[in-house]
Amino acid sequence: MKVLHLIAGIAALTLAPPLTAKHRSEASPPTQVMIVGTLHFANPGLDYRNLAVDDVLAPKRQREIAAIVRALSGFSPTAVGVEWRDDAASTAYAKYKEGTLPPSRDETVQLGFALAKSAKIDAVRGLDMPAGLPFQPAVAFAQSHGKQAIIDRITTVSDQNVAAQERALKTKGIAAALRLLNDPVAADVTHGLYRDLLKLGSGDDQPGLEVTATWYRRNLGICAKLLQATKPGDRIVVFIGAGHLTLLQQCVSETPGYRLVDARRYLPL
Repeated sequence: MKVLHLIAGIAALTLAPPLTAKHRSEASPPTQVMIVGTLHFANPGLDYRNLAVDDVLAPKRQREIAAIVRALSGFSPTAVGVEWRDDAASTAYAKYKEGTLPPSRDETVQLGFALAKSAKIDAVRGLDMPAGLPFQPAVAFAQSHGKQAIIDRITTVSDQNVAAQERALKTKGIAAALRLLNDPVAADVTHGLYRDLLKLGSGDDQPGLEVTATWYRRNLGICAKLLQATKPGDRIVVFIGAGHLTLLQQCVSETPGYRLVDARRYLPL
């Protein structure tokens, strides 16, 4: 008899109508997430193709960065996440607030720390999970199996992206380059290159899959840290390399209780 009662109880829960949008909103406010895909200001040279950014500590660029931070402040953030490990972000941000952090060209400092301090946020969340992409085996497979055209397309699209970013940066400034990088349509084109890599493999030898799986795992790890670092009602701005934009936006938009905010609504024109 107890088993029958248990089964009936489970069935009742299963058949119960889902909460309406009104009831969900009353239960807990959504966590709003703005992901700002960025240039790498300090020229670390870690991407497949890299934009050469001029000195962002120069007065002209500092004025542009200050205007970007002021504009993003309109989102009223309660949290900031960055593409650093958490311990490094916490230590450096504490020094930044004290005025003892040495000058840095890194976008984490220039944008993330500056926005957090402006918003009087106590700590910056480091969300990164670094992982080296095993790209060379995929290149070697393409070269030895008559599929060099796939690598050539990746190179062409990457070079076109860098050229477009360079034009925007030189002619219109940092905000224009950021608006370009945060166009979801353009971001999806770049993201599609990882799916092209899935064509590089045969049988149990899947070097293209290894690259793509490593990239997906890294982004899922970043998203996991983001979800773990936030609570209902938070308004978090995440500064991260623009290549991560598509997967992180997908993760946030598909997670119940989270609302994605388009950074272009706040970036200066």
